Amino acid sequence: MKFEAPMLVVDDINRSRAFYCDVFGLEVVMDFGENITFDAGFSLQDKALWAKFIDAEETAIVYRGNDMEMYFEEEELENFLEHLKTFADIEYLHGVKEYPWGQRVIRFYDPDYHIIEVGESMAVVCQRFHAQGMTVDEIAERTMFPVEIVKSFL
Repeated sequence: MKFEAPMLVVDDINRSRAFYCDVFGLEVVMDFGENITFDAGFSLQDKALWAKFIDAEETAIVYRGNDMEMYFEEEELENFLEHLKTFADIEYLHGVKEYPWGQRVIRFYDPDYHIIEVGESMAVVCQRFHAQGMTVDEIAERTMFPVEIVKSFL
């Protein structure tokens, strides 16, 4: 068996399609109208059709569970943050946070209140630390990566 992809249920597939294409620059690789798949490897399904598939009322589908997220990595986080500011209707869970291992992330909701996290790649984190003068061993200790992995990022 092979896991294929996550699927998000959405109220308005066109609105959500535009969100993921505009905010992240994703491309639709399959379009079945009420179900679309992005080149990033996940799909959107229209809520009304999904309710039929699972023999449920649409009201049984509840958003904003805050129990999962879609995670994206960005090599140029500062540029993405500037891009994100051009979307006035985005609701943020929090601004940029830096975690103890050095990765900076931001979280916000998509139009149907699925949590989106965008973080810098750990390769970028290691490169940032190296540019700040940290040794490979110090970077490995901070990021919790083996020295060999840190070296592969530099």
